[in-house]
Amino acid sequence: MSKRSVADLKIGEQATIQSFSDQLMSLKLLEMGCLPGALVRLTAKAPLGDPICLNVAGYCLAMRRSEAATILIDN
Repeated sequence: MSKRSVADLKIGEQATIQSFSDQLMSLKLLEMGCLPGALVRLTAKAPLGDPICLNVAGYCLAMRRSEAATILIDN
């Protein structure tokens, strides 16, 4: 079974961050507040699907889908 990532979320869907698939990107994401155990919700997508806007720790965070794909989530 493949793991889901934040890039797989639909608008309004939320999940809990479990881990990261990219060691180097994980440091950047941790500094932005994407901590394991944190609740993340997809709030918006650009018209072509990239970038996306996430609600993490009470603020809006915009990132590329390729970056979001490295954030593994719990169902």
